Amino acid sequence: MNVDKVMSHGVRTVLDTDSIDVAIRLMLEAGYSGLPVIDGASALVGIVTEGDLLRRAELGTQHWHPGWLNFLLGPTRLAREYTSSHAQKVRDVMSTEVVSVTEATPLTQAVGLMEEHHVKRLPVLRQGRVVGMLSRADLLRACLTAIEGRQHDVTVSDEVIRQCIETEMRAQAWGPHITVDVRVSQGTVELHGVVTSEAMRDALRVLSENVPGVVAVVDQLATIEPVTGYIVRAPADAG
Repeated sequence: MNVDKVMSHGVRTVLDTDSIDVAIRLMLEAGYSGLPVIDGASALVGIVTEGDLLRRAELGTQHWHPGWLNFLLGPTRLAREYTSSHAQKVRDVMSTEVVSVTEATPLTQAVGLMEEHHVKRLPVLRQGRVVGMLSRADLLRACLTAIEGRQHDVTVSDEVIRQCIETEMRAQAWGPHITVDVRVSQGTVELHGVVTSEAMRDALRVLSENVPGVVAVVDQLATIEPVTGYIVRAPADAG
């Protein structure tokens, strides 16, 4: 799935020459936590977020450092902090290092960028112009739609369910490290065998729960520490 299937359209922007009160008012009225900043040619030049407006002279929250630390920070750092806390134009408080995507960017790549750069939203560009935004909320809405769209009330034979679970299990990187017997009766899956960690145990349960036609999963797995052979967790019906 690509960004264009999930992103928000009709995104609001501010000009780099706008005063910060324009940006603040728009963020509050629209419920945005950040806004793309464009120049007079409508090209993306930055992004302004709530975080950029926390250290403000109007609030008395501007940076203050003891004299000895001022010396260590140096005049350049101190001058930047002053500009950020006293500036009245968006261009002086915005972040100019903007991470963006296009409508054709795969969602997996977009999410990777969010994680790598620790950002909550990505401007979506088309030929250098902002056409939308991809936010964490957009991803959550898409996830909810996918969950609600699943067909839980389907009729699938027990044998098909068993084959689906075993096929999916073998397709996972951790699959070859487990020995599991999958038994299915009237849609109820029983997992018997041995795994080497609780993480594998959880993954098997989740994998089984996601197979269409499964109505319940009964965990009868044993967890054994691979080096010592110590039984970390025995099956529920053990002795």
